[in-house]
Amino acid sequence: MEDDSVWLGRLRQTMRMLMLASTGLVALLYVWLVANRLLSDEAYGMHEMIRPEGRPIVWAMLAAIGASVLFSSLYLSDFRGSIETEPDGFFDILSLITSRMAMIMTAMIVIVMFYEVVSRYVFSRPTLWANELSLWIAAFVFLFAGQYAMQQRSHIRIYVIYDMMPRWVQKAADVLSVLLITGFTFALVWGNYADAKRRMLRMETFGTAWDPPIPGIVKPAILIIIILVCLQAISNLIADWNKAPEHHSPLDDIDESEIENIKKTLGD
Repeated sequence: MEDDSVWLGRLRQTMRMLMLASTGLVALLYVWLVANRLLSDEAYGMHEMIRPEGRPIVWAMLAAIGASVLFSSLYLSDFRGSIETEPDGFFDILSLITSRMAMIMTAMIVIVMFYEVVSRYVFSRPTLWANELSLWIAAFVFLFAGQYAMQQRSHIRIYVIYDMMPRWVQKAADVLSVLLITGFTFALVWGNYADAKRRMLRMETFGTAWDPPIPGIVKPAILIIIILVCLQAISNLIADWNKAPEHHSPLDDIDESEIENIKKTLGD
């Protein structure tokens, strides 16, 4: 990661303090919930964590987790990796923020599955919620990763013919690509808006023992994020319009900074 601020500037330290404060609050509330679980027969479990009506401590826990993920993503998005492209505009920054959310959510999936493995094979007490929670989180990881891939221009693209084209033909191909993405987005939203709205309003559940509202949340999220991906594609087209022609080779996939880090590690 580079030390220079990408977009927060003077707000970087403020965001860092908010990240630490919200994460610390999550840790404190978690300790309280675990202690309450050990001492009380009427303690809150995972079932109550997704149905927080009338339970202020559960609302506080969910709000603290949301704030921790948000502030952590905002703070981490202010650092640019050595292989990441320079952000250019609002939608690039938004994609960086959601990419950091995907990073954090991936770690959350690992924690959830680790808990399930220990609970199942060490204590012989498998959970009813770990698998579905990991699927729930993974859905957003997949969606955010697609948005980030679009911003980084790292989605699948065949350059063999593209590099042979003159610049005006490349621009025409880029416009056609964005038009196809826009058409797909329009068709997806047009065909699924009513169904997504219905599922969200009734907060449709998964129909399992834990019964989380995965369809009621993920279905609308798909439409929202595909719109963001489309807007990111349009933003890329505008940002790249006046750039000089690029030529690609297999050497572009080699991360020189990572090779140098490996050499330093082996040297030490």
